[in-house]
Amino acid sequence: NVQLVESGGGSVQAGGSLRLSCAASGYTRSRNCMAWFRQAPGKAREGVASINSVGGRTEYATSVKGRFTISQDNAKNTVYLQMNDLQPEDTAMYYCAAEPLVYCILIESTYNYWGQGTQVTVS
Repeated sequence: NVQLVESGGGSVQAGGSLRLSCAASGYTRSRNCMAWFRQAPGKAREGVASINSVGGRTEYATSVKGRFTISQDNAKNTVYLQMNDLQPEDTAMYYCAAEPLVYCILIESTYNYWGQGTQVTVS
């Protein structure tokens, strides 16, 4: 039974930082991709960043490149999203997703395992 549990969301002022965590259980992470998506009110869910547990290759949405960093701790089955220089347009519910893939593309329909989300609000 796969579970993904996000934490670390909150409210910050523009220019601030947050680190999100996603703890995975009941899930073998070998050859697996984990990703962060976000959904703002009235908007479609969009991919933010992904990481491949094999080799650590990462992908980022253009809007967050240079500000967000995705990383992993395989021993803890946890993926992190360090978010710096947050802006009001980053306000959204952030979701962790996982799927056994070779290429960790940022397309929502590719992922079948999802967490409940954690809210990030930037003012």
